[in-house]
Amino acid sequence: MSGIYIHIPFCKQACHYCDFHFSTSMKKKDDMVLAIAKEIQMRKNEYENEIIETIYFGGGTPSVLTLAEINFLIAAVYANYAVAENPEITLEANPDDLSSERIIEWSKSKINRLSIGIQSFFEEDLQLMNRAHNSVEAKKCLEEATQYFDNISLDLIYGIPGMSNEKWKQNIETALRFGIPHISSYALTVEPKTALNKLIQTGKVAKPNDEVAQEHFAVLVATLEANDFIHYELSNFGKENYFSKNNSAYWLGKKYIGVGPSAHSYNGISRSWNVSNNSIYLKSIRENIVPHEMEILSITDRYNEYVMTGLRTIWGVSLERIGTEFGGEYLNHLNKQTRKFLNDGLLCIENGILKTTPKGKFLTDGIASDLFFLNLE
Repeated sequence: MSGIYIHIPFCKQACHYCDFHFSTSMKKKDDMVLAIAKEIQMRKNEYENEIIETIYFGGGTPSVLTLAEINFLIAAVYANYAVAENPEITLEANPDDLSSERIIEWSKSKINRLSIGIQSFFEEDLQLMNRAHNSVEAKKCLEEATQYFDNISLDLIYGIPGMSNEKWKQNIETALRFGIPHISSYALTVEPKTALNKLIQTGKVAKPNDEVAQEHFAVLVATLEANDFIHYELSNFGKENYFSKNNSAYWLGKKYIGVGPSAHSYNGISRSWNVSNNSIYLKSIRENIVPHEMEILSITDRYNEYVMTGLRTIWGVSLERIGTEFGGEYLNHLNKQTRKFLNDGLLCIENGILKTTPKGKFLTDGIASDLFFLNLE
């Protein structure tokens, strides 16, 4: 199984917390769509013996594209790759782009999964984050999208300054009322080169509080698990048969090609990433060059990545795999480093699989970093 990620580097406006690659100018949109289609074609030999089971439109804001542009890119994938009979094709979309007409249009296309960037149902939160939609649009788009799409995910952000536990629970319960089968939820983080960081530095916005975020995370897990959601990855919750196939493949170490500016690719032994500059990307593709950098992953890199991604999921880290794939030195290191966390009740071992406990889930990334193997090579 393999996947293709298509990065659409355009947004109507910049969210205050976002540090992803995008442009708010749509002047080069037509050229970009053609260039991405060309990159899809240029890289087909990388997947000669692979079946594409997922196509994911991310960004940026892919829903700024027209249906014709989306269909053009999907057709480019089908023309150059072997695609599974029923692939998961996801489109990230913002509520302000989800008019009734567009939802109906998309439902008649090959898109079969929507990932909707709600973030919050409260107006003050949306304004703080500088989202392009309002709370009315957030609810209206879900009312209509659920009539035409069965497989819908929505994003929610917790740890927003001023958000109480009760208000956060209202956000979750509002989402549940629409019967959404998948929710991705992330703590508000402050990235260095963002508007949010400047607002905090100038005292206009309070700094997010880690303790509040941890409380919100506990509310999130308890509320969703009580409503039959499976907490299958640190930030992702899905009902049975509604896990994201695209994201699950990433966490399980499957291959994927990322096309478009800033997109990342992984083939099991190396990782590459395209240039995060629209003009340079367009110029390079015109010259038949994929503008990317690449790194060959050492055995230590691969061990660290497996530990990091494995601990975030319900599938955990296989101790047997550590021993057979990475060797005794790595297994001994892992056993030594896990003792403290096992004693503290933050990790557990079930049938040879190392996992985080409910107590340790919120601390997963920090725990994983303590299990990394450093300076071996």
